Amino acid sequence: MKKAFASLFTAALVLPLSASVALADGYGTAGCGLGSIFFGDSPGFVQVLAATTNGSSGNQTFAISSGTSNCQNTGGGEQSAKAFIETNREALAKDIARGQGETISSLSTLAGCSDEGAVGRTLQSNFKSIFPNASVEDQKVSQSVVDTLKAHGELSCGRLG
Repeated sequence: MKKAFASLFTAALVLPLSASVALADGYGTAGCGLGSIFFGDSPGFVQVLAATTNGSSGNQTFAISSGTSNCQNTGGGEQSAKAFIETNREALAKDIARGQGETISSLSTLAGCSDEGAVGRTLQSNFKSIFPNASVEDQKVSQSVVDTLKAHGELSCGRLG
């Protein structure tokens, strides 16, 4: 129950900042998953409900890995990893700061990395270069994350080319 409230609180703070951005993939700022099926890409507070549904049901990681629940083109690889990073930037930033979390787990799966714990530690130690400031563009963040994963061969992120 605490996790659901934490997801709702986080979404209530983060989503209104980007709620005006509608994504072309049939989901809004909450990302793909069951929440996107139930609530679609409508902007505004409805994305808080979508994020809460995704977070409380724990389905987003499976959906991303399997390409279900509006998570198309997620079979892995650099483009899928970048799309995931850009879609989940805020949550990923929090997880990178902590060195662990669901978005790091999902990213590790998409990138084909062998050890999600090592991925979390590596991204955490490179946080300042990935997020040099709050206004860095999503594409630069995604490229920095992918470059960091590629630069650390010990992570064995085999789907990143």
